Amino acid sequence: MDSDKYICVRETSPQNNVVIIDMASPMQPLRRPITADSALMNPSSKVLALKAQIPGTTQDHLQIFNIELKSKVKAHMMLEQVVFWKWVTSSLLGLVTQTAVYHWSIEGESEPQKMFERTASLMSNQIINYRCDASEKWLVLIGIAPGSQERPALVKGNMQLFSVDQQRSQALEAHAAVFASIELPGGDHSSTLISFATKTVVAGQIISKLHVIELGAQPAESGKPSFTKKQADLFFPPDFADDFPVAMQITSKYNLIFVITKLGLLFVYDLETATAVYRNRISPDPIFLTAEATEAGGFYAINRRGQVLLATVNEATIVPFVSIQLNNLELAVSLAKRGNLPGADNLIVQRFQELFLEHKHTEAAELAAESPQGILRTPETIARFRTVPIQAGQTSPLLRYFGTLLNKGKLNAFESLELTRLVVSQKKNHLLETWLTEDKLDCSEELGDLVKSVDKDLALKIYIKARASPKVVVLFAQRQEFEKILIYSNQVGYTPDYLSLLQTITQTDPQGAVNFAVKMSEMKGGSPVDYNTITDFFLQRNMIREATAFLLDVLKPNLPEHGALQTKALEINLVTFPNVADAILTNGIFKHYDRPRIAQLCEKAGVYMRAMQLYTELSDIKRVIINTHAIESQALMDFFGTLSKDWALECMKELLSANLRANLQIVVQFKEVERITRESNFYPAERTKSFLMEAKLQDARPLINVCDRHDFVPDLIHYLYVNNMLRFIEGYVQKVNPSKAPQVLSQLLDDDCPEEFIKGLLLSVRSLLSVEALVDECEKSSDIDQIHRNRLKLLTPLLEHLVSEGSKDVQVHNALGKVTIDTNNNPEQFLYTNSYYDSRVVGKYCEKRDSSLAVVAYRRGQCDDELVNVTTRNSLFKLQARYVVERMDATLWAKILDPENPFRRQLIDQVVSTALPESKSPEQVSVTVKAFMSANLPNELIELLEKIVLQNTAFSSNPNLQNLLILTAVKTEKSRVMDYIHRLENFDGPAVGEIAVGAQLYEEAFMIFKKFNLNVQAVNVLLDNLHSIGRAAEFAERVEVDEVWSQVGKAQLRDGPISDAIDSFVRAKDASQFTNVIREAGKLKAYDNLVRYLIMVRQKVKEPQVDSALIFAYAKMSRLDDLTEIVAQPNGCVANLLVVGDRLFNEELYQAAKVVFSHIGNWPRLTSTLVKLYQFQAAIEVAHKANSSKTWREVCFACVDTEEFRLAQICGLKIIIQVDLLEEVSEYYQNKGNFDELIMLMESGIGLERAHMGIFTELGILYAKYRPEKLMEHLNLFSTRINIPKLLRICDEHHHWKELSYLYIQYEEYDNAAATIMGHSPDAWDHIQFKDVVSKVANVELYYKAIQFYLQEHPEILNDLLAVLVTRVDHSRAVDIMRKAGHLPLVKPYMQAVQNCNLSAVNEALNELYIEEEDYEMIRESIDTYDNFDPIAMAQRIENHELLEMRRIAAYIYKKAGRWQQSVALSKKDNLFSDAMETTSQSGDSVFVEELLTFFVKEGKKECFAACLYTCYDLIQADVVIELAWMNNMMDFAYPFLLQNIGFLHSLSRLISQYLREYSLKVAHLMSYKNQDDVHGKLDHNLVADSNMYAQLLPLALPAPPIVAASGTFDAYAGLPAYGLLQSRGSTSPTY
Repeated sequence: MDSDKYICVRETSPQNNVVIIDMASPMQPLRRPITADSALMNPSSKVLALKAQIPGTTQDHLQIFNIELKSKVKAHMMLEQVVFWKWVTSSLLGLVTQTAVYHWSIEGESEPQKMFERTASLMSNQIINYRCDASEKWLVLIGIAPGSQERPALVKGNMQLFSVDQQRSQALEAHAAVFASIELPGGDHSSTLISFATKTVVAGQIISKLHVIELGAQPAESGKPSFTKKQADLFFPPDFADDFPVAMQITSKYNLIFVITKLGLLFVYDLETATAVYRNRISPDPIFLTAEATEAGGFYAINRRGQVLLATVNEATIVPFVSIQLNNLELAVSLAKRGNLPGADNLIVQRFQELFLEHKHTEAAELAAESPQGILRTPETIARFRTVPIQAGQTSPLLRYFGTLLNKGKLNAFESLELTRLVVSQKKNHLLETWLTEDKLDCSEELGDLVKSVDKDLALKIYIKARASPKVVVLFAQRQEFEKILIYSNQVGYTPDYLSLLQTITQTDPQGAVNFAVKMSEMKGGSPVDYNTITDFFLQRNMIREATAFLLDVLKPNLPEHGALQTKALEINLVTFPNVADAILTNGIFKHYDRPRIAQLCEKAGVYMRAMQLYTELSDIKRVIINTHAIESQALMDFFGTLSKDWALECMKELLSANLRANLQIVVQFKEVERITRESNFYPAERTKSFLMEAKLQDARPLINVCDRHDFVPDLIHYLYVNNMLRFIEGYVQKVNPSKAPQVLSQLLDDDCPEEFIKGLLLSVRSLLSVEALVDECEKSSDIDQIHRNRLKLLTPLLEHLVSEGSKDVQVHNALGKVTIDTNNNPEQFLYTNSYYDSRVVGKYCEKRDSSLAVVAYRRGQCDDELVNVTTRNSLFKLQARYVVERMDATLWAKILDPENPFRRQLIDQVVSTALPESKSPEQVSVTVKAFMSANLPNELIELLEKIVLQNTAFSSNPNLQNLLILTAVKTEKSRVMDYIHRLENFDGPAVGEIAVGAQLYEEAFMIFKKFNLNVQAVNVLLDNLHSIGRAAEFAERVEVDEVWSQVGKAQLRDGPISDAIDSFVRAKDASQFTNVIREAGKLKAYDNLVRYLIMVRQKVKEPQVDSALIFAYAKMSRLDDLTEIVAQPNGCVANLLVVGDRLFNEELYQAAKVVFSHIGNWPRLTSTLVKLYQFQAAIEVAHKANSSKTWREVCFACVDTEEFRLAQICGLKIIIQVDLLEEVSEYYQNKGNFDELIMLMESGIGLERAHMGIFTELGILYAKYRPEKLMEHLNLFSTRINIPKLLRICDEHHHWKELSYLYIQYEEYDNAAATIMGHSPDAWDHIQFKDVVSKVANVELYYKAIQFYLQEHPEILNDLLAVLVTRVDHSRAVDIMRKAGHLPLVKPYMQAVQNCNLSAVNEALNELYIEEEDYEMIRESIDTYDNFDPIAMAQRIENHELLEMRRIAAYIYKKAGRWQQSVALSKKDNLFSDAMETTSQSGDSVFVEELLTFFVKEGKKECFAACLYTCYDLIQADVVIELAWMNNMMDFAYPFLLQNIGFLHSLSRLISQYLREYSLKVAHLMSYKNQDDVHGKLDHNLVADSNMYAQLLPLALPAPPIVAASGTFDAYAGLPAYGLLQSRGSTSPTY
């Protein structure tokens, strides 16, 4: 497999074939029988290279074949043996010999060219690969050799790198290598790289490296990039310590290196950085062949099992894998850009933005151009570059961006539009054409529209590429390239608006419009526009000529369905161009038009002749015919020739009546009888003939015309002969109608015309006559007396003259023969020598005259039936017998030998006695004999053959006749067969013997075979037919022929003892029957005899079955030394040892199987064998080599069965790393009850490097089942590596609640975890853990279940739980739960913590607790801070409380609720007068104040009275105070209030006075304004402003006491203005 296109397989069994598998259709392989040692399929074409070693030499014969052409391309004889060969390119074959490397090109006649000598390091190596780079300037040869002494199992790799230019080699240590080509950033050419993998032992340590080096690198120049050498480690797992690379492939699609090892490991590295990307095992079987899968971006590999593997890159995941798993963002971006892969979008966009922010616009442009899947190639990016300011003297960043895109490849549609706008604006159209040629632009209709304004040709190209068909068609029309419109439309399947196109074309090119319309009519499937529509289109524009030209072209087929169009074409021309219409009618182009309509138009147009021809009514013709002035005379006469007699007369009358003078001459011309009789078809022939005969015209031509045209020739000739008008007879025959000569002759003979005239007449037209007709006329009966004329002699001069002229006409020679026979002029000579007459005709003519002459004629023409009839009728059987024998015709023989033939016996007698003895021709004898055989005449045939064969005739020694005689006797006279065998010598012994066998004449057959020394056939008769093995053995002893012994051996093998059969085969040296002998000996277990036979066979043939059977026989006989010897033969044993080993194993011959499997290195089967032998330690050692899961499994289970648990663990560790086999191993151990051993195995397994989740999970399951005390520790250590769902089920089944809850937590199923903990709290509950779990549950109901759970089981830490749930639970519901449970005090801290939510349920619950605790301070704080509760209910509950502070709080609550009266009443009840005064003051109701004052007065609480005046100052009227104080003698306690009141009034009076003064001044000032309106407006405005100012100066409260008059009474009105700003309210004193 040198490419991903073909796989070539060489089959050696059952026969040598070459199978070619096309990867495009792998289910249809091509198989060819080819006996070559090696075959290679060309990487790209069906060319096959074959190599075969010439026996006995070291030379190789090379051939190259083209399979498709079935021809040999080249051939060459290599003097050295080719040890390795490979297609290095599709036209170059690489040949590696023991000493050198050659290249052989398949082109031309060149021979292989030597490239370089192999280095010493590769001399003893096995060559495994040879490669060259793309330029064929660098070559590399790879070989492997046995490992070093310190590490013999590690194969050593050697590489020879050769430079063609430098003609130098370099030897390196490497196992695999590959060339690559890479373009470095900023470079102007690609660089050639070589990557090779090495694995060496240095100081006892294995070092594995991957190298990437540039070849032919020049010294670094300024500004030019170079590739830096890279190397990376190849990490091989411990189990693959002796593995080594066997192949390397590079995918140019992603620039990734694939390193494939022998044991199936795959390493993936980045080519540019040598960074490791991926590693995995892709095949459990060794890989020996790989090829790059170019299109898939991967490689194909073939392993030892014959599987074809395809490894490719997962485009969807590789970039995320590199960026996330490998944390290599730079490589991820590089991969995404170079492979156009998804997964790095965010990284690339982020990098693009960073570059823009750093003003690195060139780098940003390159990044956008290379962005995978064009994520940055958007309108936004273009807009961003457009916004970048242009620096003086520099190119626009937008143009640099477009330049970068063009260098990288093709622009998308939007980019193409934007760039084109720039180019068009700068008038650089040549750039567009260049880019379009290079396919750099994405053509679209919009792009074409943009370019159309500056370059229509370029726009047309764009439209075509964009498949903008309407625009393409319009441009073609504008360019008058009408044919291209149809061609383009057909190519792209577009249907344009043809009528609009036609209109466009008509405006510029009328003739082009016609051509276009005609082209439309020729389109496949018919015209897209109806012909009528096109015609009307032209006519609407008065384009008569164009319409006519179109119609004449499309109506050429002259179809009936075009009748209407034909009529239209004639109509439009008769109206406008009558001459054109007349020409059309004259040419007969149209046949299906409307004739009456056209006739009328012709009449109107003056085309009278055409009108008459078209009219079908006499009245119409008569109306038109009178226009003779416009009708040519000749045409009119021709027209009269087409009319009937009556119509012609009517038309003549019309002419004469219309214009006698002018038309008389025309009418008179019709007296020309001769012309009329010659041309007219409308006169009565019989009457005309009679009339002309009666007229007795001197010129008989009219009569001749009538009689010739109407077949009155006998009457004509009779008339002319009787009237002695012989010259007219001659003229008629010679000039008018020579074909009527026979009729003329017949009539002349009836009229007894002289023979001289007849002979002369016939000779005058000799070559124009029908001789057959003349003969018939001369022979037939006369019409007068019905007597045969027999006047053939009359034709003799004519016939002789014709023969002398060389005539070969059969009729001529038939007639001449008849004349010769009648005249008896040596007729035999004529019949024998003339080769032109018809034998059947002449022979029949002879029958009544001379039957012997008839026989001669019939014999000459092989007229079998006629000859048999005439000879039978005349008893000429001798002639008949001679003819039949000479004729040699099987059909004729069958007819005459028919049993129904009454004359058969007479004929047979003549054949036996006369005809056949006279014959000297073997063929005649053979045909005759066959005829007798076919006629089933055995007795007659024997009689015939004995006469011929046994009587010394010319045919006595004829082998065929001798064969026939014996065969006939075999069929009819078996008793004569033995006598014939002894008497005859020349018969075909083999054939006759076989026939005798078929006829069951076995002794006769044996005698025949024996007589002819056909010993094999003879012994076969004895064995197969006579069934006498004894006679056969005696016969074999006598003849001593190998083939005979072989046949005897076969018979003995079937029916006799196996030992005798083997003796016979050995004496025969027959190795061909080894299959049957092996089978029969195996059935009889005769292995000793079989060994003797197989040893002989092995000396003659090399067959796998023979060696296999011999090995098996040795095993059965316990001859292990012999078995070992034959197996160990280097090239002597060709047995299929794998099949033999399997058979030995199945037969329980394990020791022998061990020898076989050891020799072939089939480690899996050898392991199985050692297991059967209970050699477990050896089995494990071999299993390491097999490294197969199946093998390890077998050894493991066997060790478990025998309780070899230490060894079982070694094997088990190899198995459990395979996920699919893990459960099987576990079940096997458990079924055996070996739980501890299984746990030890799993515990060891989790420490493996390749330990997977299944091992950790299975160990957890085992702990759960058998060691629960270890389960929790296991979970804590490996929870992230366990299949949690699987272990959850097991823990649930075994009631491991703590572990179950832990797994639920790890699996983030917090609901189940919480439910499990609450359901099984004795085992699973842990407060800290539960708090963490319950805070993450999704089911809200679990919160409340958790509260109830804690309330029941852990009430002391319920508040701790609630603190966690404080943001999650409904506090009202939680309080309700506690209230129902009667444990509100338990959650007091919780309620205090959540009271800030101001919830009614919480507030009321807390208040209840505070009441119960009589904590009045907390109650007051609660009701002051949180108002969401029922205050009245609470106040009513505590207003009768025994604690004063509680009642005080009730009054406080009433006050806050606005129930002033209840609050004051409670305060007064408890003597809390300050509270009462404060409540009254806050109520704002003066009535309440007066009531409280009255209460104090009544109770004599003078101090309280004074305090209340101060507290409620703003609500108390001075008059009320004075009245109460004066009447209750409390004036002293009222003075403070009164003083304050008077002071307030005094201050108010001063303010008012000041205000009035200022007001007066301002009025006076404003009056000076001239405009009184403005003055008043301004005054009003100022007044308002001043009033506002004074209002602002007034205090909110006036604490000063009122002024006391000198008399000791209150002067309420002192200092007040006259109009009084203050008034008394509510005074009850009569003094007021």
